[in-house]
Order: sequence, then C-alpha cells, then structure tokens
Amino acid sequence: MKIGVSTLAFYPQPIEEVLDFLETWNIKYCEIINEYPHDELDEDVLGSYQVNLTVHAPLSDINLASHNQTIRKSSIAEVKKSFDRAVKWDAELVVVHPGNMPVMGRKISEKIFQYNLKSLTELSSYAEDCGICMCVENMPKIDGLLFQDLRDLNLLLEDINEYMTLDVGHAHNSGFSVSDMFCYPLIKHVHLSDNDGTWDQHDALGTGSIDFVELFNSLNDFKYDGVLVVEVKNTIEVVKSLKFLNKMI
Repeated sequence: MKIGVSTLAFYPQPIEEVLDFLETWNIKYCEIINEYPHDELDEDVLGSYQVNLTVHAPLSDINLASHNQTIRKSSIAEVKKSFDRAVKWDAELVVVHPGNMPVMGRKISEKIFQYNLKSLTELSSYAEDCGICMCVENMPKIDGLLFQDLRDLNLLLEDINEYMTLDVGHAHNSGFSVSDMFCYPLIKHVHLSDNDGTWDQHDALGTGSIDFVELFNSLNDFKYDGVLVVEVKNTIEVVKSLKFLNKMI
C-alpha cells in the first residue's frame, strides 16, 4: 500500500518540518494543500526529500460554480496555478474540489451546475496540456456543497473524462457504505479519515464508525494501486492513524 499524509494536519508549519516528520515515519507520499504558506515552495527544497508529492488545489475563497463570473474565472486561474506548481514540483496528480451553491444560486441551480461543468471542463483541458491527472473530490454532507453523491460525481467525471478522489470520510458522512464506495472505476486517489457519520470530523483512523476492515477488503477487491492519503486535523491524529494503519496492513 502507498501511504501518504496531507499537510492539513500540520498547517501552517513550514514544509521542511512536515517533510522531516514524514521521513521520520518512513512515509513516502505527501499531499500539499496549495495555499499559504504552501503555495510558493522551492522545488529544490522539495526535491531534497525522499517523498513523492501530490497536490491539493486551494480550498479557501474558491468557487468554480460561482455565478459571479469574476469570482469563477479567478477560481479557475487559482486552480490552474496548482497544475503549474505540480509540474514544477514533479507531482503527477492534483485534487480539485467541485464548486458550491452560491447564496443566491438556489433558484437558478441548473445554471450553477452549468457553470461548474464549464469550469471543470476548462480545467480538464488545462490539466491534460500540463500532463497532470486531475482528480475531482466528493464532498461531505454540508449544505451548499456540490457533488456529495458519488453517483452524481461519477456521471460528471464520465462526461469530462477525468478521475475521482474518493474521500472516504466524506462518503461515510453522506451515507454511503464502504462496499458502495468502491462501485466507481474512475477512483484514482483516496483520502482517509474517520468520523461518526454525523459530520466531517477528519478524526484519526479507527476512532469513528467507518469499518476499515471492510474498507481494506474493498480496496483489495477493487485492485486499488494509488495512494491512500491520511487527511486528519492535527499531528496527534496523524500519529494515531499511522499506528492504526501499521496494524491493519
């Protein structure tokens, strides 16, 4: 299994401290959330570590489905920067969140979904030009977030010919069983965290209600060969999760 850790747990520590920690734990993959202070990073510094990288496009102030066209186009531009940085940092994969429903968008929801499709189609073309794999992530059960349903996300990705980041915690929070999570051949990347099903808590693995025995059986049946990225909320949760994985694998 390829195990990675997201910089989410370390924010806002310098990237050197993050990568030092991962090397201490013999973790070979790191997912960099491409926001300050992990936006403009020195590729020579990154290259000095024996850690492979994936990139997560920025989360803050981004809405690919905005009906304010200035905001939507700015959001596209910011995500494109993540593709450019992935090329510089020798990362082959970028995780992208779909858009969210604007406050005034509910009465024009069809148009909002059209904007979202238009944005992701443009990003898909740009990613292909960069030689980067774009993986769009399923969202948790939070009002206004688009593509909480794996079935809907899979249909979108079939339409734009791209891949899925399966966030297991998000899917669990959205009511999907572990066996139902792996019905989608476009899954190319996986985020791991735990929760009790009521909220997207990003807790340590093994501390919530996700059945990880069934999860790893499903991963084997799926013949998943991508990275499993631990995406939890602090370093204590990272350590708990890595110890849990060491027992599971």
